[in-house]
Amino acid sequence: MRALVLAAVAAAVAAAAAEIAPQDRHSGYDFAGPDTRAMQDDDTANPGMLGVLQGETLWAAKTGAAGRSCADCHGDARTSMKGVAARYPAFEPALARPLDLEGRINRCRSEHQGAEPLAWESADLLALTAFVAYQSRGLPIMVRADAELRPFVDLGSALFHRRQGQLNLSCSQCHDDNWGKRLAGAVIPQAHPTGYPVYRLEWQSLGSLQRRLRNCMIGVRAEPYDYSAPEAVDLELYLMARARGMPLETPAVRP
Repeated sequence: MRALVLAAVAAAVAAAAAEIAPQDRHSGYDFAGPDTRAMQDDDTANPGMLGVLQGETLWAAKTGAAGRSCADCHGDARTSMKGVAARYPAFEPALARPLDLEGRINRCRSEHQGAEPLAWESADLLALTAFVAYQSRGLPIMVRADAELRPFVDLGSALFHRRQGQLNLSCSQCHDDNWGKRLAGAVIPQAHPTGYPVYRLEWQSLGSLQRRLRNCMIGVRAEPYDYSAPEAVDLELYLMARARGMPLETPAVRP
């Protein structure tokens, strides 16, 4: 098994040469229509802002056996959370692996508030994640590239370049090789996760990056990763690493 993993990583490193050059990168915003871009640009029209406002309320709400709020530990999110989302997924020493922002929020709840973790894709978890990420809007993605995270970035790259599912397609075949073209009437973006949680018009709700990844896997008729599975977080990490330097747009609006 280890030999297969190492072979996959080696293949991913070789495939990296075909990745999109930094000067040619585009956010999904660039492929959206004018009405969708206008909706994102206007906070009074952006439906994702409702989640941000809900997250602000949750930030101040005391919960759990400890009777603590996020604000009790972190204070004003406008300062304490500025730049945080731009660094996630981040390495968690206690787990010896990376955690994404949703995972970090849930660990804070269980460890410091004595509260139950929020369910994945629940309105409350999406709202808190959107509120925290909103504090970094406009800042460049700065996921670390140190020795602790490098193996997980490589694993995420291997997953991105690996063919899978009944259609035998990899993520890179769509998002590196055919971006800008159309698939079922929709423009194929470059898979830069600059705006999550995003409000998708297709969903009529906020959704996480992992929800989007699961949708893609189902689209190629592959078995999707469970929410918060290590493979899903590794793939998130790789996508954020390849978007390094691009500005966060949370909450973005997409078709």
